[in-house]
Amino acid sequence: MSADEISRPTLLLVHGAWHGSWCWEPLTAVLHADGWEVRTVDLPSAGREAGVQDDARVVLQEVARIDGPVVVVAHSYGGVPVTQAVAEAPNVVHIVYLAAYQLEVGENLLGRHGAPTPSNPDGFQAVPDQPVPLFYADAPTADAEAAAARLVPQSTRSFSETVTAAAWHTIPSTYVVCEQDQALPPQLQEELATRAGTVHRMASSHSPFLSMPGRFAALLTKIASEPAR
Repeated sequence: MSADEISRPTLLLVHGAWHGSWCWEPLTAVLHADGWEVRTVDLPSAGREAGVQDDARVVLQEVARIDGPVVVVAHSYGGVPVTQAVAEAPNVVHIVYLAAYQLEVGENLLGRHGAPTPSNPDGFQAVPDQPVPLFYADAPTADAEAAAARLVPQSTRSFSETVTAAAWHTIPSTYVVCEQDQALPPQLQEELATRAGTVHRMASSHSPFLSMPGRFAALLTKIASEPAR
């Protein structure tokens, strides 16, 4: 192992709504081939009636298992529990928000879309209709259809619970805008990205880890190797 590999941070990948850790497999393969240590989590809100705090606890527990510095990569909804969790993690050195919700204290996901918080947040949000064009518009058809088949209902509570801590105020962050995203509008991403210290843009749909894993891995490792700001 080279000195460069020894000094690298561990990458912790946190998936979005309806997904699981499986969605990172193409990206993880590229990163492992380049010598990066990668961890993933399965958020309980995907498939179970769990909320932001439950998801944040899982993220924080995984960070605590990692020795040395950690760069957390949050995709889409995953930005919410990451924002909540990692302010308490002294070894997290950077947060990468990939087409993700970089929320402020008191905000929730529904509110960022102008939607009301339901009085009863029990139950689930069904897998969206037409998930392939929504999430994977630029991915190979076979890969996109295979991913769509693995999606599960998402807890309504995870969309309605508000953030009570915002780690990006104290931990350097980077926002990656997906310019052809059909799930999280690029205009909203640009608004959220104003909260990050650095912004990058990719000509991709919502899930570049599936549609262009090599290109996203190159960007991610560049971000993780640069001095935090």
